[in-house]
Amino acid sequence: MTSTVSTTPRPWRAFSALIIGFFMILVDSTIVMVAMPALIRELGAGLSEAVWVTSAYLLAYAVPLLITGRLGDRVGPRRVYLIGLVVFTLASLWCGFADTITMLIVARVVQGFGASLMAPQTMTVITRVFPPEERGPAMGVWGAVAGIAMIVGPIVGGLLIDGLGWQWIFFINVPVGVIAFIAAWMLVPQLETHSHRFDWFGVVLSAVAMFAIVFGIQEGEQIGWGTTWPLIAGGVAVMAVFFWWQRRVDEPLIPLELFRDRNFSGANIVIFLVGAIAATSAIPQMLYFQSVLGLSPTGAALMLLPMALVGAVLAPFMGKIVQRRDPRPVAFTGLVAFGLGCALFGLVMTPGREIWQILLVSAVFGVANACTWGPTSITATRNLPMRMAGAGSGVYNTTRQLGAVLGSAAIAAIMTARLAEHLGEGSAQHMGQGPAAASSVLPSFLQDGFARAMGDSMYVLAVVALCAAIAVLFWERPKTTAAA
Repeated sequence: MTSTVSTTPRPWRAFSALIIGFFMILVDSTIVMVAMPALIRELGAGLSEAVWVTSAYLLAYAVPLLITGRLGDRVGPRRVYLIGLVVFTLASLWCGFADTITMLIVARVVQGFGASLMAPQTMTVITRVFPPEERGPAMGVWGAVAGIAMIVGPIVGGLLIDGLGWQWIFFINVPVGVIAFIAAWMLVPQLETHSHRFDWFGVVLSAVAMFAIVFGIQEGEQIGWGTTWPLIAGGVAVMAVFFWWQRRVDEPLIPLELFRDRNFSGANIVIFLVGAIAATSAIPQMLYFQSVLGLSPTGAALMLLPMALVGAVLAPFMGKIVQRRDPRPVAFTGLVAFGLGCALFGLVMTPGREIWQILLVSAVFGVANACTWGPTSITATRNLPMRMAGAGSGVYNTTRQLGAVLGSAAIAAIMTARLAEHLGEGSAQHMGQGPAAASSVLPSFLQDGFARAMGDSMYVLAVVALCAAIAVLFWERPKTTAAA
């Protein structure tokens, strides 16, 4: 049973309204990275606890996406988006008033849940209101916004932290959230709805599995892998039960028929790996910029400015190209650029490095963002039928966020392990647990080892990027393009 559509969609007006909130929730995926030294210093947190401020948000964002996409199909993407925006904005206010690391983590969970209500609706609206000939450019802009937001977050965060304090990286969401709500209320149309039943058991299974895997990976270096490996294995086992259940339930959270489309499957593999890179690469970068080079939060964030500028300039051109031509060469180029950028960052992360060299490497990341996000999102959605728009966008967004969640957990473990290797167990433990951790410029005798540990983390991300590039080679040439 469906409801009638009461408003004639005006695609680009609706898109412009939704993109405000979408940009905001993605900025909050990365904005905390530049605040980690401040959180460690002012809230007395350890390195692992500070990373949990990001991981908790990403986890609460990722797990419900499997059902919030379907929820938009059932009650309308506009309504779900607006509810999520209210939750997100109020939770942002709570984050700003948090006076302990535990309270901040809890508030971030609520904030992440609000984001999970919002994100799938943007992709659903694009798929449903744009005609096929305009959908490619729209998805190109959508993908570019996702990539740029990952970069803008640290830059905005640095400016706010230096000027007003870390709390304002959350307070700033309140006026933006109000503007986004008014814009969506006025410009986003009511769309046709479709009846769905919800697989609550599947939600529980996926939540338990993801929490066990993420907690086990992130805390392995802190509490011992002998303790966390059984937890990780248990999470994997529960995830296997989840997929077994999805094959038997009438309306699964993940309709497996989506994966019959080879390009949808391939694009999800790529976005999982890219999500891991985008959500984690700034963590070792920010720690290196502030703890080794001695930059302020603003100065550290501005090291990423070339990424945002190059990405913003190139993204519209890339969107037009992939709408008319095969997106595979563009995506492959972008992922190779990601790998190259990560490897180069690993090389330049040394004490006393010249700033101009870092800025050049940062520009490589801008090319990578422009060439990766749009082509991947277009490839994932090109063949989706309208009735599967909500499910497809939910799966795609979930895949991206799961990559971010596991990436943030893994990077915490990798950094801790490499710090222990280069500085010794005692020094690494002290830097990861005390208020002095990453709170100021490190003593000179620690800088080389710390920088090498952060560089090693970037080499790991370079390997992840190259794996994603290989996955693009298995995409099929699109059957139709705008030119055809």
